[in-house]
Amino acid sequence: MPNVFSVKTLLELRAAFKSGLDFGAETEAHLGGALRQALDQPGNLVRGWLAYEVACAYGLSVARAKHMAVAIEYFHTASLIFDDLPFMDDATERRGGRCVHQTYGEAAAVLAGLGLVNRAYSLLWRGFAEASGDRRALAGDYVEGCLGVGGLLNGQSEDLHYGSLPQPRQSPERVATGKTVSLIRLSLVLPALLGGASSGEVRALERLATFWGLSYQILDDLKDVFSEPEQTGKTAGRDRSLNRPNLTLEIGPSRALRRLERLIDLGDRVLARLAAQAPALTFLEALSRRLRDELTGINVAILSTALSCSSN
Repeated sequence: MPNVFSVKTLLELRAAFKSGLDFGAETEAHLGGALRQALDQPGNLVRGWLAYEVACAYGLSVARAKHMAVAIEYFHTASLIFDDLPFMDDATERRGGRCVHQTYGEAAAVLAGLGLVNRAYSLLWRGFAEASGDRRALAGDYVEGCLGVGGLLNGQSEDLHYGSLPQPRQSPERVATGKTVSLIRLSLVLPALLGGASSGEVRALERLATFWGLSYQILDDLKDVFSEPEQTGKTAGRDRSLNRPNLTLEIGPSRALRRLERLIDLGDRVLARLAAQAPALTFLEALSRRLRDELTGINVAILSTALSCSSN
């Protein structure tokens, strides 16, 4: 991860992620092993970092901010465990190692994912604890909207059944809005809601989450086509073989790159206006720089692939 994020914060979040779900020696060996593997592979923690920093910017305590950050990362990790299962993407690699189900079996992977989800809700309620009743209710509804049948779950189902969707709904960006944008929205907007953000700030954060979430999905689509597993830490080439939504495959790499650059530019415009309203959020510029670094990196990967093909 580029050094645009606080190393101290990332180390603290990594430690909280690994220690945030306690289970004892009496836990059945397959379940315990699956949980330990998941907890030992926290990923890049981008969503958790966002939630933590936004929460602190709106005056939430460090403890509440950390609870929300880890909760969102547990939701994300559980979604990846489920996504990798044989009846979904049938992947073998994730976060630089074997998928959980490859090591401990499908049943243990499902149970471990559910364990992470249950713990995530428990941590969220701790993060909600000091908010007013109205704010808690608003935040609870927001969580359901992002993660429930109208958000992440529906996006995942549309991803799985993409080829059979009605033609007007066969849009990679539409599917990504449910599957990928939902967790970015949760990271940016939920702590702001609990911290008393204005309606204008919430709307701006919603738009920023959409632009950034779609940007991440396009980057993921490009990497699925052009990057090797040792570069991304996960199984590549699955979108083409499984007929899953992938903007690069649908419109080509050049147009996908232009779309990605456009989304990052739109995000920067929203961020500039948001920072003027809420100067404490200027730290979000770090993620924009990271996205631009990723854009440069994928451009290099595509050029390298093109040169390799032309020389063969």
